Amino acid sequence: MNSSTKRESYSLLKSFIALVLVAGCLWAAQWQYHRGVARHARNTMIESNSSMKPVPLKSVLDSAVAHEWQPVTTSGTFDSTSQILLRNHYSEGVYGFELLTRFTSTSGQSFWVDCGWVKAGENATAQPELPPLPTGTVNIVGRLRLDSSLPRGSFFAVPTNKSDGLISKANAQSGNTASLSLFYMDLISGSDPSLTPDVPAQLPELSDGPHMAYALQWVFFGGLVAYGRFLIRRDVLSSKEL
Repeated sequence: MNSSTKRESYSLLKSFIALVLVAGCLWAAQWQYHRGVARHARNTMIESNSSMKPVPLKSVLDSAVAHEWQPVTTSGTFDSTSQILLRNHYSEGVYGFELLTRFTSTSGQSFWVDCGWVKAGENATAQPELPPLPTGTVNIVGRLRLDSSLPRGSFFAVPTNKSDGLISKANAQSGNTASLSLFYMDLISGSDPSLTPDVPAQLPELSDGPHMAYALQWVFFGGLVAYGRFLIRRDVLSSKEL
């Protein structure tokens, strides 16, 4: 193989590598773009649904996914003996827990209600001070949530009653909560003043993030690779002419 053929082979290899890099950059750009579109759609849905007027819970359960974050109303009773603490939650820099309490509606459905943030105890073994719950039937208003958004694993969730042991999942598939529904509620208020959380569950940050900027970045990188390969090829051809 003469030197001219070798140079041409190397040139083809370099062009192939450049094409692979450009294709990778374009794939990454498309991936970031679709992530940005999906996040924007999710934020729009949360903003729209959370600003709606409360409706009866039973009226939206057939299409719960489309109505997630919408305020809903229902009546029933709290079970203060069935509560779960979600770890690693902060309020203004103070460590604490989200408190989930079992609620049974007058129609017989059982589900978790996020009663808001509670401050952690003085040490790792101390039980946090839990807000008192009213007895009897109450009316509550809360945002509808899907239980798939709850954390999984005993690292994240422990029952307030330590005799229950650790739980594997803080959702309807938990061994000790098998009868619960596949949704929960973020408590906003209720017929009893004590049901208004001091620190209620917050809406997520409604930011579209940097995905679109990253998408443009990847397109730019792909363009740089293509332009760099063009310059190298042009220099090679120019040297041949000389």
